[in-house]
Amino acid sequence: MNIQIINGPNLNLLGIREKSIYGDTGFDKYLDELRILYSNLTIHYFQSNVEGEIINKLHEIGFSYDGIILNAGAYTHTSVAIADAIAGINTPVVEVHISNVYKREEFRHTSMLARNCKGVIAGFGLDSYRLAVESLIVNV
Repeated sequence: MNIQIINGPNLNLLGIREKSIYGDTGFDKYLDELRILYSNLTIHYFQSNVEGEIINKLHEIGFSYDGIILNAGAYTHTSVAIADAIAGINTPVVEVHISNVYKREEFRHTSMLARNCKGVIAGFGLDSYRLAVESLIVNV
């Protein structure tokens, strides 16, 4: 089973930026733990701060992978283009957020992507990604 994790803008700074919100663990370390936990899966990783690169990745793997876990960062609240890319592919997408976006600024309470996703997981720290993996493997 091939699962693609896509992280959007500023998520390359996990473990460094706003630790009170995002924690102090870098994503590479967490990804290693996730791959050990799910050694029977192939978990691919992609991160970009560029909206078009995220769209290109969705198009590239959206017809051949078994699942996509997408943390689009701030693009979640602004990108009709990413929402359209999700709508245009066959692979199920789970929207993920590390923080509980509903405890944050009002603009973060609206997702442009959610209606095109299988589901949304928010507020469980990095464990949100593990929960997303579980949601994808349960329904295969």
